[in-house]
Amino acid sequence: MKLNLKTLLLLPFFALLMFTSCQEEVVDITEPSEAEAEAALVADSELTAFVSAASKMDGSKDNIIDRASCISVKLPLTVIANGVEIIIDSEEDFKVIEAIFDEFDEDDDSLDMIFPITIINADHDEIVINNADELEEYVEECGGENEEDDDIECIDFKYPISFSIFNADFLIIDTVEIENDRQLHRFMKRVRNKEVIASINYPVTMVLADGTEIVVNNNEELHNTIKDAKDACDEDDDNDHNDDDFTKERLDNYLVKCPWLVHEFKRDAVALTDRYFDYAINFKENGVVVMREKNGDILTGTWETRIIQGRGAKLKMEFENLADFTLEWYIYEIEEGRVKIYQEEGGRIILKRNCDVVIEHTKERVENFLQECLWRIARLHVEGADNEKDYIGTPLKFFENNVVKIRINGELVEGTYEVLVRNAGIGLEINLEGRPDLKLQWLITFLGNDLIKLSNANNQMVLKRHCPNTDDDLNYVEDILITGLWEVAKYDDGLVHVEDPTKQFYMYTLNFLESGRVKVIDPNEGITSGSWLAYRNDGLHLGMKFGDAPFIELNHRWRIKEITPNRIELKDYSASGEVERVLVLERKE
Repeated sequence: MKLNLKTLLLLPFFALLMFTSCQEEVVDITEPSEAEAEAALVADSELTAFVSAASKMDGSKDNIIDRASCISVKLPLTVIANGVEIIIDSEEDFKVIEAIFDEFDEDDDSLDMIFPITIINADHDEIVINNADELEEYVEECGGENEEDDDIECIDFKYPISFSIFNADFLIIDTVEIENDRQLHRFMKRVRNKEVIASINYPVTMVLADGTEIVVNNNEELHNTIKDAKDACDEDDDNDHNDDDFTKERLDNYLVKCPWLVHEFKRDAVALTDRYFDYAINFKENGVVVMREKNGDILTGTWETRIIQGRGAKLKMEFENLADFTLEWYIYEIEEGRVKIYQEEGGRIILKRNCDVVIEHTKERVENFLQECLWRIARLHVEGADNEKDYIGTPLKFFENNVVKIRINGELVEGTYEVLVRNAGIGLEINLEGRPDLKLQWLITFLGNDLIKLSNANNQMVLKRHCPNTDDDLNYVEDILITGLWEVAKYDDGLVHVEDPTKQFYMYTLNFLESGRVKVIDPNEGITSGSWLAYRNDGLHLGMKFGDAPFIELNHRWRIKEITPNRIELKDYSASGEVERVLVLERKE
């Protein structure tokens, strides 16, 4: 008799009854013929061992809790992580523990469990553990980190799958459906004990560690697929909760997606963050890495990644003139927008992704970028003094032919500028009459989508882009301001006064003009002028700059807290987030 069987697994029918009714009766069986054996998975075949190993319980997912890869704790579970009590209801809660551990990089992390607990071993058996000593015995039986084991974690079955059951004459007498690893592993245990004859009903879908699905149609395909995949990933059988499983392709794509800024740097246990903070790194697809130093110098080197079985991923960078970065670093942690890498001798780099950074400047690129929009002077630190307050509401506008204008009281004051190419990088020179703080040669140290940082010697300037008529909220603010006359309804500077400070503004009228000029009409119909600008910077702001009392007291970049067609409430916040001043403008009837 010849049957076209895709998989044969050994056991008689009444042994199947023992499988489903948990009886222990063992029955002798007859081995299949040689022809049938060619298509069969016999009890001691490599494929049978592969299927059994792939269905073992993987205990590495919760190593942050039990520090053992051959057992897993049964949930829910109560733990105390660094003194914080947490109820763990699902694997998602492991991230809560990780977040607590990652809050501080230099502290000693601790985790205690509230006993009794239940653990699950590799054969899916549940065992009650009453104290830490009992648990330690099972942990020690698991062996050390990344030691060889016989479970296969890099490929899984996609359930459900089913088996056809045969009697001793190889006639199909039943079908069994398998829903999970536990059921499959226990079924395969009986197969290996020669207690059942069965075949897998193909096709079967297998899932790789990266989520790729492979459909197999027979024994040979299943055997080859598992064999090829079983060592193709990091099984994560270590206790480092911060490591991340990436294929080389995924890691490379993640690194080249955007530039990175150095947020923290340590080499050979020596902290060097002050030296390398905000160094910009761009990993290119051709194996070239470009780094921009804070002074604008551009360094070019090479980079590559590789996956170390049992250790995770490594990133190698080589620069001819930058020894501190030239090393093969381990990937310590990857999360959205951040990468941590380390060296075993006490080195660590934290990189933060910034897709707005432009690392390799050109003169033409900078010129075009400057001419696109207005630029607010958000910071100006010259000779130890902070002078940005002198430029509230007075943005710069760069034109072609090296013309730059600054808007003061609604009028554009003209000067010149030039984008310079120097050995140190791309620079900017500004010449505006009456503005000596700007009349310097600046080196561009950072150029982002909405931000330019410049420096020279001990001076720093930050320009932030402001593009009119591109923000509906700002358009609303501007429309309300310029379509009426306004007065100060309330001014509270947070100090104790004998007289309400609002009174000094009585009988004054404010007229916000579209040009950026604000006219101040005093009680005697006298007129003075100031500058204003509504802009967005982590919220909506109104910057106002006046030259005469009493409105000089209102010179500030106010945060807009509430705005209606007839009322605008503005607030001034301290660095700690506390309200220091409140200003309310109301439309005049």
